[in-house]
Amino acid sequence: MANYTTADIKALREQTGAGMLDVKKALDEADGDTEKAIEIIRVKGLKGIAKREGRSASAGLIAAKVVDAADGQIGVLVEINAETDFVAKNQKFLDYADQVLTAAIDSGATDAEALAEVEVDGSSVQDLTDSMQAVIGEKIVVRRVGRIEAPKVELYLHRTNPDLPAQVGVLVGTDAKAAEAAHDVAMHIAAYSPLYATREDVPAEVVDKERAIAEETTRAEGKPEKAIPKIVEGRLGGFFKENVLVEQAFAKDPKTTVGKVVEATGGELTGFVRFRVGA
Repeated sequence: MANYTTADIKALREQTGAGMLDVKKALDEADGDTEKAIEIIRVKGLKGIAKREGRSASAGLIAAKVVDAADGQIGVLVEINAETDFVAKNQKFLDYADQVLTAAIDSGATDAEALAEVEVDGSSVQDLTDSMQAVIGEKIVVRRVGRIEAPKVELYLHRTNPDLPAQVGVLVGTDAKAAEAAHDVAMHIAAYSPLYATREDVPAEVVDKERAIAEETTRAEGKPEKAIPKIVEGRLGGFFKENVLVEQAFAKDPKTTVGKVVEATGGELTGFVRFRVGA
């Protein structure tokens, strides 16, 4: 029997993120040699990448950072998915996420496809991801990248579970004056998940669809024909209040709106990005 202990199994699991059975098999095959066991886990993992393609990866984390630029700041969010929470909090996975985030910042990549091709220490981010899948034994996906450039960028990360990395990430771009309200606005965005910053940002096809639904609903309720246009516009206004950031009731003071909070600073909000793992 191979010479290893329960502590060796635990240490190797923490180091690789692999399952207990895979770790024990690797240690048996390596006759207790940890370095050989890691290589066995990696080789077997590489062979299993194709088999994992169809699996669901809905756990994971949001990696994020704000850096100074020549004319302001740049904020970057990266959502990286894994299959289980166990892997999401594994130190190897966290270190890998930092590498991917750094690549996203340095390269200027604005989507996952472009980021996958970015070079990291002589290989690509995709190669790095494949290697991590091989070691950990789970499907790993760099799902999306968010990037904001503004005079000031506020970052807010929220842990939905204190034992896990951040599951929600928000970037808010403002000018210098509005920066004083940016943190509260970012927290509001994390909680209320607006889809658009202003009405002007809502695609015309979305507005047309919501108006059609409102009209159909109003007619089905048997409202008077003359009243229908006003009712439809009122319902469309409700859609904007629910989904447009500046029209939402402010989380810290529902008597006002996010837009009025920003206006009170004398500055302006230039944009935002919100990611939630798996959403």
